[in-house]
Amino acid sequence: MKKLIEWLGMSNRWKHLIGGLIIGIFAFGWFTAMYAGVLTAGALEYKDKVHGGRWDWIDFGLTVAGAMIGQLIGGTLIWNN
Repeated sequence: MKKLIEWLGMSNRWKHLIGGLIIGIFAFGWFTAMYAGVLTAGALEYKDKVHGGRWDWIDFGLTVAGAMIGQLIGGTLIWNN
């Protein structure tokens, strides 16, 4: 568990995951969540690259995965009432 927490702390990965979760929870459908997650992840990674960093596919994937997990949470618990 400690290794997972350390891994999520690298390169602000936990922020990408939480941001994706928020996007997914407030999206009204799986397509919207995926679309917004991919666009946001791409914009974040492009910003990193432009400011002298590098494109990080793991951060990109965590943002998209967070959006899909958030959609599962939002779609089953919040929007199905």
